[in-house]
Amino acid sequence: MISYFVLLLRRFKLMRKRMKKALSSALLKMAGWKLGSTEGVDIPKCIVCVAPHTSNWDFPIGKLFYTSIGRTADFLIKKEWFFFPFNIIFKALGGVPIDRDKRTSVTEQMVEEFAVRQVFHLAITPEGTRKRTSEWKRGFYYIALNAKVPILLAYVDYSKKEVGIKTVFHPTGDPIGDLRVIRSWYKGVKGRNPQNFVDIG
Repeated sequence: MISYFVLLLRRFKLMRKRMKKALSSALLKMAGWKLGSTEGVDIPKCIVCVAPHTSNWDFPIGKLFYTSIGRTADFLIKKEWFFFPFNIIFKALGGVPIDRDKRTSVTEQMVEEFAVRQVFHLAITPEGTRKRTSEWKRGFYYIALNAKVPILLAYVDYSKKEVGIKTVFHPTGDPIGDLRVIRSWYKGVKGRNPQNFVDIG
């Protein structure tokens, strides 16, 4: 009897996953978006570097993209937002609470999170703001480096209405050189508000 219910539960989860995948794909198509490369999405653990980030619309488009290919990408959120009923919503969306009052840094907290999970895709916008900035925050890079996981270079290109993965990048330990290479992959990619994205070329 127990095995029968376990089987039913597995079938229900599989059916729900397929429905979410189909719905997300349909919503993207209705909005006129197309999928680019999905290179690296089958990697069990990784940082998903998402750029350009110039609009609040980047989040739902990126979320629909990842769900449409049958994957889940989590994101960082302050633990203060994890109170009822918002904690239920954010957890369902993939929110990972971070405690800035802890003695350990956010990087250390996420390295620990990677260590205890078998599958973990963590999406981070390296610009850290929707406003124009020439500097990228390096937190995403150091999390990947210390957790020993690759970085998927994800993009949301509004000029082409295309969302996908540019390539899989493996940190070498040279943050300055590596960030220069990473940013070069986004040359020509247009955000919703392209004037807010600094293209280093």
